[in-house]
Amino acid sequence: MIRVLVADDHPIVRAGLVGLLEAEADLEVVDAVGDGEAAVARALALRPDVVLMDLRMPRLDGAAATARIRADAPEVRVVVLTTYESDDAILEAIEAGASGYLLKAAPERELLAGIRSVAGGEVALAPRVAAMLVQRMSGSAEPAVALSPRELEVLRLVADGLSNRGVGERLHLAESTVKTHLLHAFAKLGVDDRTRAVTRAMELGLL
Repeated sequence: MIRVLVADDHPIVRAGLVGLLEAEADLEVVDAVGDGEAAVARALALRPDVVLMDLRMPRLDGAAATARIRADAPEVRVVVLTTYESDDAILEAIEAGASGYLLKAAPERELLAGIRSVAGGEVALAPRVAAMLVQRMSGSAEPAVALSPRELEVLRLVADGLSNRGVGERLHLAESTVKTHLLHAFAKLGVDDRTRAVTRAMELGLL
């Protein structure tokens, strides 16, 4: 069972999200709150698997709330769910520690899949968000990091939401080999997790 905390300041949206999640057999909504301060307090008290976080909320915005949750409860993962935002806002949320960034206009199946992926330790970026990041960064890329073709191939599949096992099956590699390629990519990119590896590669124009 994946335990989810919903944080959104619009009561109708909040109720709709709760209804959607509770209809799924493997998802449990532990609470639903309407501002960032409450999201932090309840996340630290309840320690859910995933916080579904609106980006624009009163008292404390989603990025700041995400940073506080990740600092005090690093095992709690955050999926930002919002209307379309600027690329700077997206990067701010991801750099604060969000493991996913999904759009409210996305199909329900995409939202549910994103929550499950993040709960399993994966990355969840809406396709439109990923494409926008690539477009933004391609024009101002820093000097390329020397990732090997295989490291890039593994990282592209991670960006698509595949687990280490899924990447291994796709590329006909052992899961331990996939992990080794990821660790090498992390070291070259100067990061220590999958989410930041994907966003850093996008910043450098590698993905």
